[in-house]
Order: sequence, then structure tokens, then C-alpha cells
Amino acid sequence: MFETFRLAFEMFDDNGREAVLVMEHGNSIPSGDAAADRSAVVLSAEHISKAFGGIAALVDVGFELRRGEIHALMGENGAGKSTLMKILSGIYTDYDGTVNVDAHSVRFAGVRDAEHAGIAIIHQELNLVPELSVADNIFLGREKLIAGLIVDRKASSHAAGALLQRLGIELNPEARVGSLRVGEQQLVEIAKALSMSARILIMDEPTSALSPAECQRLFRIIRQLADNGVAIVYISHRIDEVMHLASRVTVFRDGRRVLTEAMAKLDEDTIISAMVGRNLLASSQEERGTSGKVVLSVSGLSLSKPDRHGWRTALDGVGFDLAEGEILGIGGLLGSGRTEILETIFGSSGGRAGGEIRLDGEPVEIRSPRDARRLGIALVTEDRKTQGLHLQASITDNVALPLVGALARFGLRSLSGEQGLARHAVKALGIRCGTIEQPAGTLSGGNQQKVVIGKWLATRPRVLLLDEPTRGIDVGAKREIYDLIFKLARDGLAIAVISSELPELLHLSDRILVMADGRQTGILSRAQASEEAIMRLAAPRRTMTRPAA
Repeated sequence: MFETFRLAFEMFDDNGREAVLVMEHGNSIPSGDAAADRSAVVLSAEHISKAFGGIAALVDVGFELRRGEIHALMGENGAGKSTLMKILSGIYTDYDGTVNVDAHSVRFAGVRDAEHAGIAIIHQELNLVPELSVADNIFLGREKLIAGLIVDRKASSHAAGALLQRLGIELNPEARVGSLRVGEQQLVEIAKALSMSARILIMDEPTSALSPAECQRLFRIIRQLADNGVAIVYISHRIDEVMHLASRVTVFRDGRRVLTEAMAKLDEDTIISAMVGRNLLASSQEERGTSGKVVLSVSGLSLSKPDRHGWRTALDGVGFDLAEGEILGIGGLLGSGRTEILETIFGSSGGRAGGEIRLDGEPVEIRSPRDARRLGIALVTEDRKTQGLHLQASITDNVALPLVGALARFGLRSLSGEQGLARHAVKALGIRCGTIEQPAGTLSGGNQQKVVIGKWLATRPRVLLLDEPTRGIDVGAKREIYDLIFKLARDGLAIAVISSELPELLHLSDRILVMADGRQTGILSRAQASEEAIMRLAAPRRTMTRPAA
């Protein structure tokens, strides 16, 4: 049984008129939508085809969504999932075929038309304005106005705060979105979509940056929405997630629909086979002994970061050793301090750092990423699109970026040297591209991630720090990234990896360091590690005070 849930919040229509959306569950009386026929098709697509520059993205695709169902849409990157959803939500208006809402043919002229029809979408790529506040982003385009002219920021902040509180999201509605972490920005996207009175909700990889606890909270909200008659399209690469959540699944491959079936009739192997067109066994983690030679030692690592109340403790007393050929996993909930560990080691934390870092037993001082790179430390950040890549630049420019100065001759760029690095990365990492001059932004997510890794491998690091290296990439690309990580470890690279997916963390790691509330709560050997053991250590500890007598 799911907990009783009630969500009531103010929202504003295009004319500034106040409206109220109420969703109830438990002992409440079902709404009209919830009581209606659950077999009714509320959204369908028939014979949809779409091409970009002569390359077919969708070929004669069909899809249907029923009232109150959670319908998973799966496929590898580039299979056409997001393209179809952008058609259904009014983003793409040029296509062949027919879209129907409530059995009536529609042709949206834009996103606003789709929203008026009751369709909202949460994009895989965050669609927020970094310079605006959380509240401004939630109600962007639907602001309450004073005298029809001035935005009533106080009312918007109040409404956003009420919405966030009832969703269990601990964010300041007046905080600037650009100051938030990726996972927090994803929660803002979810709140923004739920602030619309949507009958049809499209969610494109909504949990890609969320912790397990936040995923469970989101799942509860999704189920409550479905119970109240909201039809949900749920796009995800996480098979265990969709098998647990969805009632039906549709699988796309190479722009075509290859499967639609009730989830209860399928198993994981069948779904994976439909996605990739072959049986895809999980890459095997062989037993790897390390040389025992410690490359990186961290002791008493601490970090304080500024916030609106002054300074907060982000890390306190973290310590570990990392040996050649070892993969050290770092687990914990969002906000536990995982990313801050890697950023502090790399000199990019943006706060007051303390403690000691040693390389080969010798203490080193790292004040900036330049210092870290000089010492042979590389960091692949969690958000490749804003922190890891220049999307408009070529593969060559991205791979060569950290070494442009080192490759230069007499102050001039060495184009041949840069191209040589890029060709080597493409070959060594299996990057699928047309040419090395192809813009990085046109590659699939998995290939973009390989470019980021290739960029740092070109610096010949001894320590590789990976923050969510498979976030937002498909199951086939994940296996390739896993195999690459294992190969790098076999070659002697010392690797620390963060992952919010516990099965992935267990699969990759020789040992797992677990964080909670900025503190290290334990280090698990492979024999000790399990999902239950990690979650016990990752649960935040609250200090209980005995009441006065």
C-alpha cells in the first residue's frame, strides 16, 4: 500500500488567473479521469515518419497511450524515442503521419498547443534558465501578474514553495537554478511539469541524476498521478526501473517499433534483446589483483562551501588509499558528498578545502585543475554537456583541448598533432562518428562520453576520477563504458568512480567507499558489498537529543 497522498497548489494560466490543482489518493473520492475507463486511448500516433537531413529518425511508427497507465518507452540512444515524444509534445511540427488526442486528429503548431491539450514533457536535457530562480522556472510563461503588467514574484515564490514542499523537494524557491546541482535541477524540471494541469505526462529519463531515495519518492508521485487518471509515457534506460514501474512497454530500434507488450509478460533478457537486436550479456568482471602499490592517498579530507547562511560543511574527515589497477566505487545519496570528494582532489571544489593528499607517498598541493592535471589526475564530470564538452566544437577540438598548449609550436596550434590525438581516441575507444571534425553535440550520449574520457586519457593520467560515467546512456553503450573502465584498470590506471545505480557500483568496484551527510561511513570489500549493505551505510544519521527531565 502506498502512503496517502494529497497535492494542492496554486498555478496561474496565461492570463494570470489563479487556478488550483488537487490530487488525492487513499480515502479520497476518485476524480472524473480516475473513475473513467482505463482502457480508453488518450493519445496515439499512427504511421509517424521523421527524417533529419535525409537520415530517417522514425519510420512508420505507431504508439498508443491509455488513460491512467504508465507506459515505458525503451531503446538505445538514437532509436527514435525522444524524436517521437517531441512530435507528440509539439516540439517537432514537420513530420508524416497522424497524432490523435482522445480519438481526434490534431496537428500541434508548437509546445503551447500541446500544453493546452493537456500534454506536458520533462526533457532528458534540462530545459531551465540558469539565471532565473526556481520559482521563475517553474512558472515561466504562466506568471501571476500585478495589474497585468508586473510579475508578482512573491506569489510565484509562495506557490513554488508550497509545491516543492508537498512534493518533498527541499529547495529554496528563490535560489538561482544555475547554482543547483544536476540532480536538484532535475527535481525542478519535475516540479515544473507537475505545475501544469496535465492529463498526459511525458518523462524522458527523469531519474538520470537522482539518488535511489529520490527515485523512490518520484515513483510514488508517478503512481499517484496514474491512480488519478494521468497517462504517463516513461522513457528510461534503466530496465529494472521500468519493469518495476510500468504496466506496458514499447521498444524502438533503429527508428522502428519492434515490440509493444504488457510488462508482466516480459523478462529483462527479452527487453534487452529487442532493444539491441541480439542477446547482450552483461560484461564480465574478471578477478583483478592489484599491484598493491598505492598511487593516491587521502586523509582528513574536508570541505566547506558557501551558502545563504554562511559556510556549510560538505566533507568532514574523508580518507582512503587508491592503488594501481584498482577501481574504488563511491556510493551514497545525492548530497552525501560523493562529487565533492572528486572535486576537492581535482582542485575544482570552489570552497575551503583541508586535509592531506599524497601521490606515491609524497604530499602534494592541488589548488586548481591545472595542478591536478600536471600531477596526472583527471576528472570526468557528471554533466558532460555543460562541464565536459564543447558541443559545437569538433571531436578533434574537444579531445585536444587540455593539450593545445603542449602541442603548440612557436605559439601556433599543431593541427596535425591535435588530429593525431583525436584519431587515436576514436580508434582506441571505438567512438562512432563520421569524421574527427564532426561536432561533439551531434554524437549519441555514449559516444559523447567516450570523447570526454578520450580527452582526459590523452593527458596520460595515473589517476582517473569518474563521476556518473554512464548517466543518460543506453544499455549497449553502458557495456562499452564498463569494458573500457576494466581495460584501463588492467593497464594499471587507478580509478575512482561514482554511480547512483547500485548494481553498476557493485559490478565495477573492487571496494566501495560509502558517504552520508558529508562523512565517510564505511569502506566495503567486494565480499562485504551488497545493495543492502551500501544503503545501511548511506542512510543519513540524525543526532537524537534526550528531552530535558
